[in-house]
Amino acid sequence: MLDRDLELAKLWLKERDLTLVIVKEGKTIFETKSQGINGFLQSIEKLGKRLVASSVADKIVGAAAAMLCVYSKVSAVFAVTISKGGIRVLKKNNIFFEFENEVPNILNSDRKDICPFDRLVISSVDPEEAYTKLRSFAESGHKKLD
Repeated sequence: MLDRDLELAKLWLKERDLTLVIVKEGKTIFETKSQGINGFLQSIEKLGKRLVASSVADKIVGAAAAMLCVYSKVSAVFAVTISKGGIRVLKKNNIFFEFENEVPNILNSDRKDICPFDRLVISSVDPEEAYTKLRSFAESGHKKLD
């Protein structure tokens, strides 16, 4: 089922021009066109433990998105673009992943610095702590900086 879920998530991501798709047991349980980390945070708030063992397809996976995958206990991740930090987090936590493009870092919206969400969790090892930091930062008005 895992392979089928990941393939379905990848298909919907591309065919529907979405930024994030989450599939579990052959069904899409979350999708969004929202930019940045906000969509993933919304999926966690809406679905909670239903994300366990799901498959995620995301346009951009940096360290922040990867930490949210760990926090949510997803089984597999596909990224159109993934950072070295995202790869490190997923590998360290034994989450299967595939990607199309690898970049050194995910950049902020003006492309002049590292994404502030990634910077926030770069030294985090505890997924719960990372989630709390990311959620607080997003709620403080930095929703569009990823």
